[in-house]
Amino acid sequence: MSERRPYRSDVSDARWALIEPVFAVWRAGRTGPGTAARVHDLREIVNAILYVNRTGIPWEYLPHDFPPYKTVYDYYAKWEADGTTEQVHDLLRDKARRAGGRRAEPTAAVVDAQSVKTSGNVAETSQGVDAGKKRGRKRHLVTDTLGLVLAVLVTAASVSDTTGGKLLLDDLAAAHPTVTKVWADGGYQSSVLNHGAGLGIDVEVVQRPRAKGFEPLPKRWVIERTFGWLMQHRRLARDYEALPQRSRTMIHWAMANKMARELTGESMPTWRIETGISLASA
Repeated sequence: MSERRPYRSDVSDARWALIEPVFAVWRAGRTGPGTAARVHDLREIVNAILYVNRTGIPWEYLPHDFPPYKTVYDYYAKWEADGTTEQVHDLLRDKARRAGGRRAEPTAAVVDAQSVKTSGNVAETSQGVDAGKKRGRKRHLVTDTLGLVLAVLVTAASVSDTTGGKLLLDDLAAAHPTVTKVWADGGYQSSVLNHGAGLGIDVEVVQRPRAKGFEPLPKRWVIERTFGWLMQHRRLARDYEALPQRSRTMIHWAMANKMARELTGESMPTWRIETGISLASA
């Protein structure tokens, strides 16, 4: 690691120890002409990605004491394409579940969607208008009962929750066949329930209480908290990514950052007085 003043978004030694084996295997598998000349410290590449993720700055505004921004983005795109980022995320999710007293593979999950505005660099064809007349993209998520992401899909905001929900259930059944129960809100039509039944998943709609005022919805409140975790990463406060798959990867990095800090007992910098509910107590 290069000698420089640390940023608050840098991975600590403890957090790097959790994910370093994944990158060691990745680097060992890089063979061929020119690969020996790649001397960039992978920990510094990760630090640069987390700096963008946490602060929300454009790639080209990366501080000069990081590797060149084009190099950092190249790694970001390669790790997205070859599954390395998702591997890091899934490794930390398994560790976080075990730390919370759960098995690595979940049996129940929650599904929901969130529309967010997009920046000017996002193509019109990648945007849309949702049922609430909000223009942008939509994040479709499935989380476990701790609020940890199991599946994520990024679409135009015009894609309905029902359509996105069916696609998510397909991904969920393929990646986590142990899940047999999913809770959803009233925005998911009966076709989602039928689609889930065909996959061996019981999809149950959690109705909103009739009482006035705010009241956390049983089972479903955990995914609302997950959306809150994502919003603590300014790059996700608005969708700045030109490609939907890059946006999906930014979500994986945000959750990896959250989980690694929980696992090592390091609180994530926040504007709130309290850090909220820990994964272990959820």
